[in-house]
Amino acid sequence: MNIQITNINIQYENDELSNVQIYFSGHDEERTIHLNGFIPLSSEEYIENESVTALATLIKQKINEKLNPAE
Repeated sequence: MNIQITNINIQYENDELSNVQIYFSGHDEERTIHLNGFIPLSSEEYIENESVTALATLIKQKINEKLNPAE
């Protein structure tokens, strides 16, 4: 799955990072599946994964968790 980050919305509360929304679009190699949306992150998750590569990996993980919830 190819994921492209399209926007990062950072929200502050009392001058401190409170949460982040990572907007993305993605598709498979054959372009038969398309995804878009946003993934909310805590400030800790964002700080630990600030690089674009790390964020894309985290987005893939979060998408997988939503598509295949643990029962």
